[in-house]
Amino acid sequence: MFDNEAVTKLKLTRWQTLLGDLGLESDDDEFHKLFGAYGEAHRHYHTRAHIEDCLEQFDRVRVDLEHPAAVEIALWYHDAVYQPRSNSNELDSVRWAVGFLRNKQADHAVIERVEQLIMATLHSATPTLVDARWLVDIDLSILGRDERTYSRFERNVRAEYEWVPLDAFRARRAEILQSFIARERIYSSPFFYERFEAAARRNLNEAIAALRG
Repeated sequence: MFDNEAVTKLKLTRWQTLLGDLGLESDDDEFHKLFGAYGEAHRHYHTRAHIEDCLEQFDRVRVDLEHPAAVEIALWYHDAVYQPRSNSNELDSVRWAVGFLRNKQADHAVIERVEQLIMATLHSATPTLVDARWLVDIDLSILGRDERTYSRFERNVRAEYEWVPLDAFRARRAEILQSFIARERIYSSPFFYERFEAAARRNLNEAIAALRG
């Protein structure tokens, strides 16, 4: 159904192990539905590669998390629904995740935790939950990558919003990026702060200058 390289990167076995860690029965059909969603043609950044990258970052800090399995499944689902013209992607992704977990009779505390974690990716404010701070740092780690990777990220975001007139896109994108610059810290955890904070601020400032140039 999917190309072998992609399946290797987001392994079905990893999904099966995760469900086991949550005390849930395996569900290969859900994996294929979820994996298929991340392969939608209109996605350019919010793709399987993004989830793969998030999981790689997650693996680096897993031992520091309070509820690693909840964080991991929240990462799998946090962009499960992504429609650029919608204002409810995070909420719709939560509904998908919660519906699946309820159907699997997951513990209520797990469901509530996953809901809070996914909603934290709205990035409207620094989360209060420790694990949510880790998840947001993981999701935002792209901001602090090398110049080539960051430039590709910006191009992919623009491709997802190609229907927006260029001037309007530039103004709104600059506003969004400025909101991160305005924070005292972009990354809450020492791990991500030390690795990505300086580069993220440099990338964001350069991107804003280009957008407003």
